[in-house]
Amino acid sequence: MAVDFSTAKKPLNTFSLAGLTDIVLLLLIFFLLTSSFIPQLGIQVNLPQAETAAPMEPDYVTVAITDDGRFYVEQQQVPADRLLDAIESVQGQRTALVLRADEAATVGQFATVASIAKALNLRVLMATEREASRR
Repeated sequence: MAVDFSTAKKPLNTFSLAGLTDIVLLLLIFFLLTSSFIPQLGIQVNLPQAETAAPMEPDYVTVAITDDGRFYVEQQQVPADRLLDAIESVQGQRTALVLRADEAATVGQFATVASIAKALNLRVLMATEREASRR
């Protein structure tokens, strides 16, 4: 006696994409979440006027540049060629330098102070003035 195992149903010829769609969706979510943790490198520009301002801390070396190009380190006028020595002498344990530059100061003057700060391993912060305080 022969047993007949055949059925009237046809074999499944299609492939279900539901599992593949789930995997692609999980990969997409993974890459979107991990890509937001990559640090954004760029140059931050602080303008002379700002809506808000952070309070000044006494742990900063203060350098001022006037509109006519004179440099002041901790309120003492310093010639440009002695700027490195002046900043180094007042640095102590301080890790940051606050630059208070006049709007008429040049980029070259800012670059001079920034390069000296870099040589002394100081962070450079640009001091700004609130817009409301000028009115």
